[in-house]
Amino acid sequence: MTPAQRKVYDEVVGGPRGMMVGPLRAALHNPELADLWQQFGALLRYRTSLDPRHSELAILVTARTWICPFEWIQHEPAALAAGLGPDIVDAIRHGRRPSFDRQDDAAVHDFTEELQAQRTVGDATYAAALDALGIAGVVELTALIGYYTLVAMTLNAHAFDLPAGASDPFEGVKA
Repeated sequence: MTPAQRKVYDEVVGGPRGMMVGPLRAALHNPELADLWQQFGALLRYRTSLDPRHSELAILVTARTWICPFEWIQHEPAALAAGLGPDIVDAIRHGRRPSFDRQDDAAVHDFTEELQAQRTVGDATYAAALDALGIAGVVELTALIGYYTLVAMTLNAHAFDLPAGASDPFEGVKA
C-alpha cells in the first residue's frame, strides 16, 4: 500500500467497522475516494437520527433490489440484532412485502422499496415516512438508500467473493 492507502486503511480498521471489507477494498485504489467514501458511510450508518433497525431494514431492501449477496450477508446479522424479526428478513430476501406490526417499519420499507422501483416516491409514501421519521430522518433515509445502492453496484460490478463458508442468500430466489 502507498502511505495514503495505509492511512485510509488504518482509519477504517480503527473505526466502528473494525475491518476493511467490501467496496472500500475497491475504492482504496483511489485513497481520496476511499477516505471520503468511508467517512460518508460511517456518518450514514452510525451517526444519523435513524434507528439502527430502520437503517438495516433499508439496507436489506436495497441489497435485495440489487441482488447483492455480499451486502445482504454483511447486513442480515445486524438487521436481526437491531430487532427485525426473521420473518421480515426472510420475506425481503424472497422479494415479498413483509407483514409489519409497526407502522414505522412499514413506512421505511415502503419508502425504500418505492424509491428503488419507481425512482421516486408518491405523496402517501412520503407522508408516511415523514410521520415516522421526521424531515431529517427522511433526508437521511434517502441518502442511506443512495449510499447502499452505490455499495451494491460496486460489489456487483467487481464480483466480490462471498466470505469464506457463506452461500448466496438469493440462490433460487432471484426471480
